[in-house]
Formats: sequence, C-alpha cells, structure tokens
Amino acid sequence: MLGLGACSSRPAPTPLAPTPAPVAAAPERDSLALVDSLLASLTLEQKAAQVVMPLVSGAYAAADDSALQVALRWVDSLGVGGLVVSGGSPFDIAEKLNALQRRSRVPLLVSADLEWGAGMRLRGGTAFPMMMAIGATGNPADAYMIGEAAALEGRAVGIQVNFAPDADLNNNPLNPIINVRSFGESPAAVAPLVEAYVRGLEDHGMIATLKHFPGHGDTREDSHIGLPVVMTSYQHLDSAEFVPFRAGIRAGAGAIMSAHIALPAVTGSDDPATLSSAVLTGLLRDSLRFQGLVVTDALTMGAITTRFGAADAAARAFAAGSDLLLMPSDADSAVLGVTAAVADGRVPLARLDQSVRRLVLMKWRLGLFARRTVSLDSLPETVGARRFRDEARDLAVRALTLVRDSGSVLAGLRARRSRIALIAYGDELNANVGSVVADVLRHGGDTVGYFRLWPMSGTLSYDSARATLARGREAVFITDVRPLTARGTIALPDSMADLIAATDRRRPTVLVSLGSPYLLDQTTAKSYLLAWSGVTAAERAVGLALLGTVPIGGHLPIRLPPAYPVGWGLQLPTVP
Repeated sequence: MLGLGACSSRPAPTPLAPTPAPVAAAPERDSLALVDSLLASLTLEQKAAQVVMPLVSGAYAAADDSALQVALRWVDSLGVGGLVVSGGSPFDIAEKLNALQRRSRVPLLVSADLEWGAGMRLRGGTAFPMMMAIGATGNPADAYMIGEAAALEGRAVGIQVNFAPDADLNNNPLNPIINVRSFGESPAAVAPLVEAYVRGLEDHGMIATLKHFPGHGDTREDSHIGLPVVMTSYQHLDSAEFVPFRAGIRAGAGAIMSAHIALPAVTGSDDPATLSSAVLTGLLRDSLRFQGLVVTDALTMGAITTRFGAADAAARAFAAGSDLLLMPSDADSAVLGVTAAVADGRVPLARLDQSVRRLVLMKWRLGLFARRTVSLDSLPETVGARRFRDEARDLAVRALTLVRDSGSVLAGLRARRSRIALIAYGDELNANVGSVVADVLRHGGDTVGYFRLWPMSGTLSYDSARATLARGREAVFITDVRPLTARGTIALPDSMADLIAATDRRRPTVLVSLGSPYLLDQTTAKSYLLAWSGVTAAERAVGLALLGTVPIGGHLPIRLPPAYPVGWGLQLPTVP
C-alpha cells in the first residue's frame, strides 16, 4: 500500500469546489452555496456517478494490482460518489481509502457493514456479540456502546457510514438470514434498542443506516439467493415492522436501506421493495416522512440479479426513490442506466439533483470537504482499544441466557471441577469454534477432551466425536449455527442433532448455542444455554459460565415455541 498514491500517472484532479471551514465553524448557508456550486459544475453523467457506490476490498494490494486499478478508475475517471469497503487490517483499509480519497475530485462517502462492531470488518477491531445479545440484556446503554465503538473505530480508518442497526423484527424462526442479527421480535422492546444504537453512532460522527425497510424479519428465504415474498398487510407493517424504523428515524438515522423482498398485498406487484416506488416513495418518504438518504441493499444479490441486468436494476431502483445504489454488479452499467433514465425522461433531472444534493450535503456535514483523509498514527489508540474490549466482554456475560436446566445439569457442572467432553460444531468461517471455551475450562481446573465437527464431517469424524464423549463424565456441545450469505438455511445437520440427542440420553449434557437460538426445534438437551454469538468475548463468557465464576441472567428477546415466551430466562448466581 505504500506506493498506492502513485500507482497511476494521472495527476490528482482539481477539487470541484473550494474547501469550506470545519463543520463546527461554518454556517448552513455556506454548505448550501457549496452544494449549488458543485451541482452546477457536474455533467449529467457525473451526477449519475455520484449515486453509485461499488464495493472495494480493504485488503492490502500492490500498486499494480488489477482490482486496485479498477477501483482507481471508478474514482478518478468514472467519478463514483462513494465506496463500500470490505475487510482488511486497519492500516491497509485506512491507507487505501486515503489514496482513493486523494484521487477523487469530490470527497468519497465510505460505508461498511459494522453491525456488531468494527471487528466485523477490521482485523483487530472490537468484536461485540451480535444484536440479539443486546435484546437478551434489554439495556439500551449496550446498544449505544456498540454504536459508539463502531463509530470511533470506523471513522478512525476512514469509514463514515455504518450499514446498521438491523431494525428488522425476527418474528419468523425459519428466517435464514436475519436471526441473531435482529435485537428481537417484540416491536416495543426492539424500538428503544434501535434508537440507542442510532444515537451511539450519530453522536460520534458516523451515519446510521436502518435496515432492511420495510422489514426482512418475517421471511423464510434468503434474498441473497432469490426474492422472498411476504404476504402481509399495510396494517401489520404499520403496527409492527415500522415501529423500530420510526424509533430510528426519531433518533436521527441519516440513512435507510431497502429490502429485496416483495409485498404484493401492499404494492400490487411482485417487484422487490428496492425497485418499488410504492415502498420507497409511498411508504418511506410519504408515510414515515423520512428525509435522509435512501440506499439499496447490495444490487449483486440474487433477488435482483436473477431478474434484472445491472443498468436496468440501477435505473429502476433510482426511479423508485433510492438515493444511493450499492454494489452494482457493474458500476459503469449502473451509471449508464441512471443517465439513460434521466435522458429519456423516465426520471426527472430535478430528482437526480435532489439525490446528489442530499449526498453532497451529508459529505459536508461529515467534514469531508475540510478533511477527507485519516491519520494512520492514531489507529492503535482507537481501533480495538481496551475500553471497548472490556465492554464487549461485559456485555457477553450479561447476555448469557439459560433456557432450561432439567435436573440441574448445568448447576451441577458449575459446582465442581470435572472431566468434560467438549464437542464443537461450526462452519468453515469459524475454524476455532469452541477452542476459547476449552481453554477457559482448562485454566479453571477442568479436564477437557475437545473435538471439532464441520458441516461436511463424515462417519469417521462422528466416530471420533463419540470416542471423545465416551472419555468424559459430562458432555458439552458448543454450536455456532448462524445466518450466512447465500447459505439458504440455518440449522444443524441431522447427524449433529442426532448425536446431541443420543448423548443427552446417556450422560449429563449441556447444549450451548453461539448462534441461532432455535436449535430446540431439532434436538433436545437437558440444559440449554444461549450466548448469541461466536466472537471471542462470547466464548469466553460461556467458559466462565460453565465454571460458575459469572452469573447467568439474560432473558429471551424471542419466543422459543411452545414452552418459552419472550422474557423467559433461568437465573444462576455466581458459585461461591
């Protein structure tokens, strides 16, 4: 990355407008004059490019890397208005964004999905438990803290927009893509958590994005694969799904992301909400009176690409009411699509000017016209700071939720040191699932036999797991079943569910879920503990809970039919 700023022979472009004074010192009329001057200087194609935000990798890239060269062309030739950045180290992301910002004539608006903290995208950033953990504590201060940490760590590397919080109500246990990303299923309980998360971001200089409007929680399909169709009424949306969105709007959320779901009973068509003016203009602008930026979900998702080309999707989404077009499959085609839609009269030029005006004004308010780059020297003082790591650990402990403990299996395990067979199950993205729990237990005095299973584990692996179980006095299963893009399901394999059930019949068994809370639909366990997330802080909390050195006091933010309602949770104090 050291040579990135010189990896093209083109001279750095001249800014289109003078740099104003810092935000705190400049009156509003100066920002309006800046916007008017900027708009007057842009061609139709340049205005269309401002509403396009392609994806750029945050990983290290050599100066002659082909993907980097494409990103440079998006910025200094095509003139896109912003970028969505994916994962990388804090230094690599910051250096790359600095170089791209220097090459852009208009400051770039940079965004990322930091739902559960900067650790979701930044290696070394703070990784909090997922949102349903906050639902388990029910404490808005926890939501505010995650927003604050994500804002400070994200802004430190050059990210100004967080595609969070998730304002969806997870009111369908079969939903394969929302699940623990949601705060819960009760509108009244979720709304104040959404509001607090938004304030945590916006109070610390980052734009919050409510998603996925008008609500993706009551679906059984993954919109990364196909188009979910939700048969719901406007009355239901108004009384349930809209409640957290209204709370987030009141709190000052600067953006709202659309959902790639169809609502035929509301819109009268099978078009995705992202391409529906009835949703984005009628419901969001007119009914909810939202005045901020409307952004699409990724336009590379199957709900869009299986039916529409890049240019057509971009034109339709913009005509429906979107201000920003995220991650089109082809950025050039997206710009051409919007340009053509305005040129042939499908979209008025005034409508394009309105979106560009919103975007540029937001950049000005973020201070990007005064300073668009970040200091690399300050990164170690902010990203992954101890204060945030301590908060993540504390939240993970307080979120632990004990659903049941028949025969006091977990209580007995906590009362004495033991010989434990620990069987971990997780996908390929969590290669070390259960290892932190095992280390904590060993450090606390337990003897632990550990074996790890994968989705593709076969008969021989399961035989090895059974051999490990036979050597233990008690069994602990650690599972990380979570929503994954384009997986389409969120469940244990039958072989794993059968192993848990068979073990539970033979010896004291504790089932710990680091992901989906709905595993009781597939298997039984005398003791069932929820930790809501596979991050290190959550695994550490599970280990301490099994040792009895921390209390267990969380409450369900969702129902687990038929026996466990919202608010349920057994309480276990610290073992003396």
